[in-house]
Amino acid sequence: QIGIFIAFLELFALRQDKDRMPGDLTGAGRLGLPFFLVGGKSGPCDAVSSERSLNAELNNGRLAMLAIVGMISQNGFLGTTGASMWIPGAAFDKELGATMPFKYFDPLGLASDGDAGAFRRRRAAEIKNGRVAMWACMGYITPEYFRWPGYLSPSANLKFTDVPNGVAALSKVPAEGWAQIGIFIAFLELFALRQDKDRMPGDLTGA
Repeated sequence: QIGIFIAFLELFALRQDKDRMPGDLTGAGRLGLPFFLVGGKSGPCDAVSSERSLNAELNNGRLAMLAIVGMISQNGFLGTTGASMWIPGAAFDKELGATMPFKYFDPLGLASDGDAGAFRRRRAAEIKNGRVAMWACMGYITPEYFRWPGYLSPSANLKFTDVPNGVAALSKVPAEGWAQIGIFIAFLELFALRQDKDRMPGDLTGA
């Protein structure tokens, strides 16, 4: 029945006429009112006077398409799209980060067990990864406008200006360069930016 009804809409009631602008259907009026249910027809849309509402419809429609894909995907993988996933958890709903509109954001329910130690570890990781992500955004954008002078690898005759932007740069950096980056990250993790147990997550002695 649903399939037959959809076919009826596509073939008759909501069929797109060639002489009308996209989305301007004879069987539906302003705000999509179903005139076809009472045998009526809507007149042509005035694109000039309706420009604001038409732009709003396009933008909201694009957002709705993304939203329904996200809700269906979430439901398929995690089993629910109910309001319970957005309700603050009882254990940590007063912690920093519990802000509007999501309040305590934990869609996977990782902190539902109320384990304070696990929450502290995840919060420290969240703050650290967030800081890295903010620097990464700057690092992704800056090379579009500025490059260091000189060579990235003199032995490979590779200049900074020879390295492409974005993901393509991953294959251009020599293995020795990645080794240096890895060692520097390990130094930060183990010493300079190590999280002390007696300080709040993200409050580091080296920063």
